[in-house]
Amino acid sequence: MATEKTIFKRIIDKEIPADVVYEDDLCMAFRDVSPQAPVHVLVIPKTTELRSLNDVNENNVELIGHVFCVIRKLAKELGVAEDGYRVVSNCGANACQTVPHLHFHLIGGRGFAWPPG
Repeated sequence: MATEKTIFKRIIDKEIPADVVYEDDLCMAFRDVSPQAPVHVLVIPKTTELRSLNDVNENNVELIGHVFCVIRKLAKELGVAEDGYRVVSNCGANACQTVPHLHFHLIGGRGFAWPPG
């Protein structure tokens, strides 16, 4: 049985538009359509095998390391590295994960409270 494509897979496949700020063979980053801060970018691996952090294992170390290097690079390019930023990955329904495709929110450009919610 074929699995329906997630919105992120449809963005990767260029079936729906996105404001892409970074793309390479392994991952893509684009602006969130409902930003929670002046800078709010989603960074996603292009593989559909990782639905959440629960699927990450030793076989994905290189990919996840690459994604975090991209996040660091984007934080600098988007001007939030100096003042600080937050990286969030919601994992599961209770954590408000709404798209079953591993993704990281890079959020910055304003102050944040702790605990986050």
